[in-house]
Amino acid sequence: MTMENEARPKLRPRVRFGIFMPPMHPTNEDPTLAVHRDLELMEWLDDLGYHEAWIGEHHSGGWEIHGSPELFIAAAAQRTKFIRFGTGVVSTPYHHPYMVAERIRQLDHLTKGRLMFGMGPGSLPSDAHMLGIDTARVRDLLEESIDPIVRLLNGETVTQKTDWFTLQDARLQFLSYKEEGIEMAVASQVSPTGSRVAGKFGMGLLSLGATSIAGFNALASNWSIAEDTAAEHGKTMDRKGWRLVGPMHIAETREQARKDVEWGFHRWVDYYRHVATLPLAPDGVDPIQAMIDSGFAIVGTPDDAVEQLERLIDQSGGFGAFLHLSGNWADTAATKRSYELFARYVAPKINGVNTNRIESEAFLRANHDRFQSAMKSAVGAKIDQYMAEKGGGNIAPAFQEIFSKTPGVQ
Repeated sequence: MTMENEARPKLRPRVRFGIFMPPMHPTNEDPTLAVHRDLELMEWLDDLGYHEAWIGEHHSGGWEIHGSPELFIAAAAQRTKFIRFGTGVVSTPYHHPYMVAERIRQLDHLTKGRLMFGMGPGSLPSDAHMLGIDTARVRDLLEESIDPIVRLLNGETVTQKTDWFTLQDARLQFLSYKEEGIEMAVASQVSPTGSRVAGKFGMGLLSLGATSIAGFNALASNWSIAEDTAAEHGKTMDRKGWRLVGPMHIAETREQARKDVEWGFHRWVDYYRHVATLPLAPDGVDPIQAMIDSGFAIVGTPDDAVEQLERLIDQSGGFGAFLHLSGNWADTAATKRSYELFARYVAPKINGVNTNRIESEAFLRANHDRFQSAMKSAVGAKIDQYMAEKGGGNIAPAFQEIFSKTPGVQ
């Protein structure tokens, strides 16, 4: 007997999963221990089969303490085997383009091709202030820096002079680790800057804050901007290179998830309200519930996480990867448990990896009586054959008793 040959709906492209780590560590923690705990988390994610980890660059505020994503990635790559690492992001207006390209090329080889290069304008105005850069200029500087960086990473020799950098017959000393080169992406929030830059150069798009009301509403339009711009420049956009970033913490129950995030959620909200100047919830309300109600954050169960991802897929029209925005909401044990539950129950549900297993179980349940009857007939025939050959004897009643009382016995 074979399973019926029914037409199966085509599965949608699989989504990759990862983490976007600024990172976030309150100022009451030892920074050395915090950094090493971040490295241990990379090992945990690698063991769980996460695809990507993007590491940020920040220089002020006290919480976001990775000043060089390249240094962190170099250390994390030595501790892991499979997970890919992205700079999330290098704030290119703060660096000479040649030095950015040089560091990325070296890191590409140190990671043996597991590196992705993410660029952005920088998210903290205080970083630009310390470097004497007008915040109003950083997005223009981003666009200005990308062209020479891309050309250098593509193996070209570049000569270019602007009011903030000079390149004279500049080229890197060796080519990329992989023949196809290094994957690149640009950060984007609500403004169309990132989408236009991604389209102009045909690179990936990192949609930060994709689950905020404005970010969620802008998903489809931002991708359209990227596609239209790409067409104008003879490039194409691939949804596999589109990454959506949003926060979530999950546990076995909603009540447990709420209890977990009480550890650090309120400090995180306070930081964004009064330090990073990004109010995430209005004063006078429960910020956890407000963010859940708005759809910005998931604090709940694996089923809640599945619902959020399905919502993002429908709104965007499809994307390549979802990245957890790491907020340090819960303690280490609960945080690791959240990532484990996601890997065990959410990722396989979204990607349909258990489709064949579910169909196999369903088929056997639907045909259980027929299969059990066939098994009993086969075993009964062997008992009859034995009795006929040996003349029954004392052992035959024992066989018959076992057979009658134990369904499916072989």
